[in-house]
Amino acid sequence: MAADDDGLRERKKRETRFALSQAAIRLALERGLDAVSVADIAAAANVSERTFRNYFASKAEAVVATHVVRGQRIAETLRERPADEPLWDALTHAVVGQFEQAPGAATPPPDDRYPAALRKLLAEPAVQHEVFRAHAAARDELTVAVADRTGTAAEDLYPQVVAAMVSAGLGTALTHWSRDPAQPLGPLLRAVFDQIRPR
Repeated sequence: MAADDDGLRERKKRETRFALSQAAIRLALERGLDAVSVADIAAAANVSERTFRNYFASKAEAVVATHVVRGQRIAETLRERPADEPLWDALTHAVVGQFEQAPGAATPPPDDRYPAALRKLLAEPAVQHEVFRAHAAARDELTVAVADRTGTAAEDLYPQVVAAMVSAGLGTALTHWSRDPAQPLGPLLRAVFDQIRPR
């Protein structure tokens, strides 16, 4: 019973974290990050400000939180892929799978303001800092996962280069997508990974 209780608590924590992140993204896109308060985000997620601060140190951290989870999941999913699957096929599946629309995720409003609002949000220095941290953490985790999969060490050059290429490819795809968020991200990611795949 205790294990079930622990599992339920962890699921509720993930749901609360996700709800706060999505509320932060939605409100920041609608109003601009500076015009949104922690109280606004907490109210939109139906929790207290104290609960928000239990999960995040800043609004920018909340905005980027979903991306952080995606980065973690890329390494986890790579480990779950079939052992005999070619590395770049497994990497492509691991990355693309994290950017499929999640239930309840923030979606673009039905007007042409979204691209400009997204670019403005991504240009915020605090958000850029959190994105940099997210990419660095994801790259480190992916380096270890690639090393494990290829029988190398995380300190070796090969897994570090592979992880750096994945990080650069993902960043390039997201930058390209932010110019036209109406385009589906999955095919764009596949196109990028097809171009950086070793021949």
